[in-house]
Amino acid sequence: MIIDVSNTEILRSNGNKAKLGEFSGNVLLIVNVASYCGFTIQYEELQKLHEIYSEKGLKILAFPCNDFGNQEPDNLSEIKDFCSTKFGVEFEIFEKIHAKGDTSEPYTTLNKTEPEGDVAWNFEKFLVSKDSKVIARFKSNVKPLDENLIAAIEVALDY
Repeated sequence: MIIDVSNTEILRSNGNKAKLGEFSGNVLLIVNVASYCGFTIQYEELQKLHEIYSEKGLKILAFPCNDFGNQEPDNLSEIKDFCSTKFGVEFEIFEKIHAKGDTSEPYTTLNKTEPEGDVAWNFEKFLVSKDSKVIARFKSNVKPLDENLIAAIEVALDY
């Protein structure tokens, strides 16, 4: 099933509502993140992806999530400070969400992506095409600079 996320409503870090369709024309990499996880080092590679591909149309959207092992207990201000100080993160970090169980957007929609089901852990990645369709789902252990993820991003960007 093809999932269209254009009408999916999200909350920016300033509390303003937005729809993922506002990013139409860009390729999106949507990631649920946590500051105290074994995968937290992936922020470094996500930032590298941002540096390499942002001018070519890739937007990385990070959604802090405390659903897995209480690994993101901090408030949004502390999370953003941690990300910028420790990893130099420049991509957008949104309001905290729930990615499993009683989910919040964008995960209520994204979790319908094959294989359907809740996000399993922090740093699961969803790749969204320029026309707001989910085109790939990558588990947490797939690093942002993994050759398969890079290849999928480049195809989506028409690289």
